[in-house]
Amino acid sequence: MNFALILFYLVLATGGIWLIDHLFLKKRRAADAKDPWWVEYGASFFPVILFVFILRSFLVEPFQIPSPSMVPTLQIGDFILVNKFAYGIRLPIINKKIVDIGQPKRGDVMVFRYPVDPSKDYIKRVIGLPGDTVAYQNKRLTINGRPVETRQIGDYLHAERRYYSHQFIEQQGEAQYHTLNDPDAPAAIPGAANFPYRENCSYNNAGVMCTVPPGHYFMMGDNRDNSEDSRYWGFVPDENIVGKAFFIWWHFGDWGRIGSFQ
Repeated sequence: MNFALILFYLVLATGGIWLIDHLFLKKRRAADAKDPWWVEYGASFFPVILFVFILRSFLVEPFQIPSPSMVPTLQIGDFILVNKFAYGIRLPIINKKIVDIGQPKRGDVMVFRYPVDPSKDYIKRVIGLPGDTVAYQNKRLTINGRPVETRQIGDYLHAERRYYSHQFIEQQGEAQYHTLNDPDAPAAIPGAANFPYRENCSYNNAGVMCTVPPGHYFMMGDNRDNSEDSRYWGFVPDENIVGKAFFIWWHFGDWGRIGSFQ
């Protein structure tokens, strides 16, 4: 059971207590009688829980980064905020879009429900839009036959593991971001799953090439050799989108990481 569903049940329970008391029970109590404890707590918590539910469902939702797949952009332990309406307003719990506001762009950092297990939330970068042909061959990215603008910069030190990765700056439209790859890691994609529309992808010793089906997105982590993403488990359908990640609001021990990011 996810947190949004728990909040929804709490809204129903506390709101129901408040409504029943307001319409029926309060009229039967003496004017100077104290409210029962369950009415007092239910009525007190209802507006708070309702506010949190609306905030998380339609405006912003907090997440914590659990893995290194988005290093160097996002580190393990980053607490981030996700814009829930950037790609349209969706009904909570069922995640059905009811108002279309915008669409994901290449280079966006997006939170989505993991297609293999929708109870889990994943975060990756949008690489391919519906209809795009994405090729990741010999660790170089090409979209619709055009190489993505890439520039190598100084190597990146993984301080916790004491090794270096090659570091690059990629540019897609207005989005500029850093990526990593490890020169000793193979270019091939081992162990790709049997996912929907897998026939749209071809694998070889140099990597993978995929055509993104309608209504789906191709996602990759910035830590390219340490990210299980669309190369392995396939495309993300539009109905799985949660929102656009845009701000680091906390990181224990490193306040310098607080702020917006691409």
